[in-house]
Amino acid sequence: MIAEINKGKELEPVWPSLLALLATGGLHMALPEALAVGPRWSLLALVMVTMVPAHFVHARGHHQFCKPIGFFIIGTVTVELIISVALLVLAIPRHVETPEQLLHSAAALWVTNIITFAVWYWRLDAGGPHKRNMRDAHSDGAFLFPQMTMEVPCESDNEQENWAPLFIDYLFLAFNTSTALSPTDVPVLSRWAKVLMMIQSAISLAVVALLAARAVNVL
Repeated sequence: MIAEINKGKELEPVWPSLLALLATGGLHMALPEALAVGPRWSLLALVMVTMVPAHFVHARGHHQFCKPIGFFIIGTVTVELIISVALLVLAIPRHVETPEQLLHSAAALWVTNIITFAVWYWRLDAGGPHKRNMRDAHSDGAFLFPQMTMEVPCESDNEQENWAPLFIDYLFLAFNTSTALSPTDVPVLSRWAKVLMMIQSAISLAVVALLAARAVNVL
């Protein structure tokens, strides 16, 4: 039915978000015990036990059951990320971990930060992926993507008319936010998005600053 309504539009798949959450679980396993929240395998196990069945339920059209599960998982990942970054901050002056462990942990947390907030943006923007799929085109949302302002399409009128952001677009946005500490080419329109971006930038800045401080200390 959705495919008939949005003929010509590239419908947004949900499996990239599942792979992203599984990646956060794998990155959590890479942390040393002192920086992990609970058993290092717990986050990956939680994602597999909840999100994998939820995606099968989503494929059958029961979207109302998947949404709260998705928010629960991404909320849990975010809390564990913030706690791990706080533990990393406390670990540096105490010299609990070796420099190599701190470097690997900081890199894992920086990547986790990107993935986590990419999932947040993907799940919240314009009502979420299901509602975006129900629309003919993406013309209103929390982020102003360049394609939303283009008057002359790059390839075809149909592609431009039916354009909608996919998970990769939100991943690119999150990567830029963690790298440049700003949204770069995608202006932020909603207040909730601005708050999330401030949190993401603060986490990224803390991790990068800690790495710089450790590098200076080693030199």
